[in-house]
Amino acid sequence: MDTTRRSFLRTSAFGVGGFALAPTFSSLLANTVQDGVKGVTPSLLGGVPRRFVFIRKANGQRPNDLALPTFTADQANLEKKKQPFETDLRDHELQEWMRPLEGYKSNMALIQGFSTRMSENGHYSWSSVMGAYKSGGNSLSGIKRATIDFELAKLFPSPFGHVELALRGNDANFETGIQPGYSAPGPHQRNYCYTDPMTAYNELFRSAVDPKSAGSGNKMLAFLENEENLKTKLLHGYEKEKLSSHISSIEEIQARNERLATMSGTIKQFLPKIDPIHANGGPLANNMQKQEAMTDVLVAALASGLTNVVTYTIDMLNTPIIGLPGNETDRISIHEVGHNGGYSGVTAPQIREKIHHSHINQVKTIADKLKAIPEGNGTMFDHTMIMYFPEGGETHHGLGWEAPFVIVAGDKCALDILGRYTRLPYHATEGHKTIGNWYTTLLNAHGNPIQHYGDLDLDMSRKKLDQVGAIRQFLRA
Repeated sequence: MDTTRRSFLRTSAFGVGGFALAPTFSSLLANTVQDGVKGVTPSLLGGVPRRFVFIRKANGQRPNDLALPTFTADQANLEKKKQPFETDLRDHELQEWMRPLEGYKSNMALIQGFSTRMSENGHYSWSSVMGAYKSGGNSLSGIKRATIDFELAKLFPSPFGHVELALRGNDANFETGIQPGYSAPGPHQRNYCYTDPMTAYNELFRSAVDPKSAGSGNKMLAFLENEENLKTKLLHGYEKEKLSSHISSIEEIQARNERLATMSGTIKQFLPKIDPIHANGGPLANNMQKQEAMTDVLVAALASGLTNVVTYTIDMLNTPIIGLPGNETDRISIHEVGHNGGYSGVTAPQIREKIHHSHINQVKTIADKLKAIPEGNGTMFDHTMIMYFPEGGETHHGLGWEAPFVIVAGDKCALDILGRYTRLPYHATEGHKTIGNWYTTLLNAHGNPIQHYGDLDLDMSRKKLDQVGAIRQFLRA
């Protein structure tokens, strides 16, 4: 079934109000507290925690890469003109790189048209695309608020709260160990991330792998202590105060590790098997092997209850692509591909599609594995939402006009988005939706009634176009 522009605009009108958290928010919170954080009332969403996986990719995402090859002539014309419409995915074929998700069409949403002009774009977005603000590059002082993943993690508490994974490098080699992340627990705070599968395995599953060391120091504590000791020596006054909550997290982590020791029996049920090739950072592992191992860690972290929210930077411009099918002997630079560079006779568009295909294979694997784990009257997939999106807008040097989203979610999805291709009104036109509107929708649908999350779009403001609030057509009645 298709949706016309008139009906689209009628159902997508925003609510009115300011940006502050509504005073009734506390009435929606549960009285139960886990790790000092209140969560949403279980009855609001069926008594089962919701899970969110954010998969960030580099090099932008061209909107044409999501357009369906079997659009009708009218739909193709609307798509070309970037006019709003909707169509049922089951009536269409997916593009080749998305074909692994063919069996998930009823649990899939392709959403075009979210703008990210209020965040950083181009080569890197750092924390900004997850927080809907300008960060001034990779600046601690530029982190304006808790990113959306941390806000959702507050609603569904877990021992780790939030887990961040990343496959990064310097074009030649992969990063290893624990490094500064891109998510943010609050203003002027930077999260940490696990950058190789074995480190993630050892740190997340320490209480099951090595129970005697669960409450002692580990790589992550050492990382935090080194970071904070260095900054404390160099910074003074306001800059030093900004670090206080990060420093206190060291004590919280130590206490959490001790509590995890009591969960070792449950955690052991879901321990992933990590190939020995990933030992010591996995210098001999290629990109495909690292992706697969990180996916196994990600699923195990969700299945064991260690976290309900994972952010996974599956690649960045400096991530070396090694082992890509058809280019196994090449060490591919994503940045060079972004500038139309090919390898071994394979063109940049072809390489880009193969990289996307490898990503989507991981999305499918996550969904498949969660679908195989019983939960309540269904499976863990029923209560999970996986989002795959670009960190830098619509192309390699994206400006934030569009950030296409591929979403795969279970039958209990709190949003009315599945089974459809949705083209939203284009930037700075009536009814347009920003990434802030999308994040507001996620929060509203899961128990946080904030009236708007994120900064406003300046072009929309100049034109006095309504841009505040959730996307009503995506909210269930």
